Amino acid sequence: MNLEKYMLPCLFKMLFGIECLGCGFQRSVFLLFQGKFLDAFKMYPAVFTTLLFLGIALLYFLDKKKNHQKIFLFTTILNVIFMLGGYYYKHFYI
Repeated sequence: MNLEKYMLPCLFKMLFGIECLGCGFQRSVFLLFQGKFLDAFKMYPAVFTTLLFLGIALLYFLDKKKNHQKIFLFTTILNVIFMLGGYYYKHFYI
């Protein structure tokens, strides 16, 4: 099944002609679903930290009884570092 026809186009790339910090995430997640973990990481190095961040963000906003602020902040910073590092690597080393 070709899932590429169901993917959302990157508006940033369409407007400016360069990839955004999130380009490659959709394809990377589909590679994860296929069990291709290394390929998913190569496609978008921040895939694992982004999924971790989204899980913690969901917990942070849904479970108000506990204070998840420190772990939320940590995963946010970690994800930004991986996103910027992956973006830099994809554009200047590949």
